[in-house]
Order: sequence, then structure tokens, then C-alpha cells
Amino acid sequence: KQHFPPYHQTEQAPRAKRQPRVLDPAVLGGIPCPPKSEEQKMVERVMESCPFKAALACVGGFVLGGAFGIFTAGIDTNVGFDPKDPYRTPTAKEVLKDMGQRGISYAKNFAIVGAMFSCTECVVESYRGKSDWKNSVISGCITGGAIGFRAGLKAGVIGCGGFAAFSAAVDYYLR
Repeated sequence: KQHFPPYHQTEQAPRAKRQPRVLDPAVLGGIPCPPKSEEQKMVERVMESCPFKAALACVGGFVLGGAFGIFTAGIDTNVGFDPKDPYRTPTAKEVLKDMGQRGISYAKNFAIVGAMFSCTECVVESYRGKSDWKNSVISGCITGGAIGFRAGLKAGVIGCGGFAAFSAAVDYYLR
């Protein structure tokens, strides 16, 4: 039968002399990788910053909204028609002008919504200190509520619920 001394009697190095363990991925069975340079760290910090995420969402929303606007204008049978003279066939120039106007309108709206959502999500994530599905739901509610609130309290509540549900569905699908 072995006898072990109590914990307080075991030999331990003084706290000042202890060195932190360096975990080498090669020893642990992982893939070794070189340490990151300062430029790589700086690029990572920039790409994870709220302004970069907001700008990316704004540009992405603008492009997606423009494409969506042009697509919907392309399938709309009333594009280019003059309500004063419904029997006149519109010219190609008039149709393209209307398609461009609708594309720009949708692009601006999508860009604003994308930037609002991205900024809100980044602020919520920073405040909560977590990155999970709740951030997108809360951000969706805030963004949808702010957009809908311009039309009244009821529209704000509906916008909050609708945008939160949509954000939850997208987050569930993507994760």
C-alpha cells in the first residue's frame, strides 16, 4: 500500500519560477502553422471590425438590391408604359430607364437595411459578448421595428416580429 503525502506537503516550484506551458500543435497531433505576422493580425482586426462589416453589408445590399430591382422590373408588364396613353408601346429606352430607376431604388433600400442590420448585430454582439443566434434575432427585431415604426407603432411591432423571424430562419439555415 502506497502512502502519498498531503497536498500541502508535496514539492512544488515557487509560483514566481513557474513557466507557462507552450502548446505546440505538432506535439498535440494538430497541423503545425507558422505564427501570424503583424500584418495578418491587423487585417483580421479590420475585417472583424463593425465599420468593415457594415460597409460590406451596405455594398452587398446595394448589389443584391439592384439586381432584384432590375429583375422585378423585367417581369413587370407595366414598366415603361405611360398612364396617360395606355395604348402607346414604350420604346426600349423608356423601358431601360424605368428598369434602372427601379434597380437604383431597390439598391438604396437594400443597402440601408443591410447596413442597419449589420451595425445593430455588431453592437448587440459586442454588448452581449457572445456570438450566437440570439444576436441576429435581437438585431432583426431592432432593425425591423425601426423601419416599421415610421408607419406607426403597430407597423413597428409587426416589423420587429417579422424581421426577427426572418433573421432566425436565415441564421438557422446558415449555421
